[in-house]
Amino acid sequence: MFRLSQFMHAIADPTTAPPLRKPKAPVVIWNLIRRCNLCCKHCYSISADTEFPGELTTEEVLEVMDDLREFGVPSLILSGGEPLLRPDLFEIGKRAKALGFYIGLSTNGTLIRPEHIEPIKEAGFDYLGISIDGLGKTHDTFRQMEGAFDASLRATRLCRDSGINVGLRFTLTQDNAHELPDLLRLANDESVDKFYLSHLNYAGRGNRNRAEDVVHQITRWAMDILFEAAWQDALAGGSKEFVTGNNDADGVYLLFWVRQNAPHLEAFVRERLEHWGGNSSGVNVANIDNLGNVHPDTFWWNYDLGNVKEKPFSEIWQDRSDALMDGLKSNPRPLEGRCAECRYQRICGGNTRVRAYQLTGNPWAEDPACYLSDEQIGVQLQADRLEVTPYRRERIPVGDRLC
Repeated sequence: MFRLSQFMHAIADPTTAPPLRKPKAPVVIWNLIRRCNLCCKHCYSISADTEFPGELTTEEVLEVMDDLREFGVPSLILSGGEPLLRPDLFEIGKRAKALGFYIGLSTNGTLIRPEHIEPIKEAGFDYLGISIDGLGKTHDTFRQMEGAFDASLRATRLCRDSGINVGLRFTLTQDNAHELPDLLRLANDESVDKFYLSHLNYAGRGNRNRAEDVVHQITRWAMDILFEAAWQDALAGGSKEFVTGNNDADGVYLLFWVRQNAPHLEAFVRERLEHWGGNSSGVNVANIDNLGNVHPDTFWWNYDLGNVKEKPFSEIWQDRSDALMDGLKSNPRPLEGRCAECRYQRICGGNTRVRAYQLTGNPWAEDPACYLSDEQIGVQLQADRLEVTPYRRERIPVGDRLC
């Protein structure tokens, strides 16, 4: 996760920059349930409105939380599926808060009603993120449910008006990118606290003609817009959070922005970017799925490291006998292709390894979704590079929809 606002505030006033620290243990994104009332086109957990057997019981969840806290995990992001479909969600939230975790709730928002507000507040969630993937029809099409946008917006307002820290989570694709400016205006008009832009993790292109590729052009355009929004908020002394995820080239792109807009701070910003280090899969971010399987992050669901029913998370996470985990935890990572040659490797960490793996079969291959040119990152220009085709995930038939 790239906390853009923190960097912009530090650029606006370097004296306010917080000290550089490294976390002792990863943030854990926990998919408590796989069932979901929606059937979204970009769902990484391939959820559907049906029961999935073998999910962790309440007792098992609470036992795992004790181990996580003892291990030093600072934050839990409770997700799904749709976590509100889990009857013990608020019990889990209360226990997590009592143990001292920062707890976030990731939801599509369509199920939130006025009667849910007090339980959400009593559970002590520090942040509630609601997914919005466009305005009106665009969002409904992504979510494959008519009225989903209106329901999610109602939930956002309910939470905001009740004093719950709420934000919008937007997944950028070619189909909805044009609505990004409108969504930023919506976030501002609705006085939400946070705007999270997620790059579509399984999207990608080959490396030929990178500068002209429409996907990479759209990404650069979107980041320019987001940078401007975050910068203006920082200059005004605002408190909104602008965050991106799933494309760590964003950090390098910010350094280029600094060269143009605050060149005297380049060394200062670069030091902070290198401390951030980019992609932290297998290091500072972890995932536990609904069955208790541990993964390097939420997009590695086809790669199990172990199961918390059989072994404590703390033991699984520290085991480097697995070749992938050993590579992810190595510094530098055993990168190949243009990622290995990139002069900004210490900033982005090689970007998203799962994307390289899904598209090429090699977790250390160059990330095809890096939107920076060879010239920008100091890589020798090559006329011919490997072309890759998008990875096709399994689909679950549910009624007249494919999930």
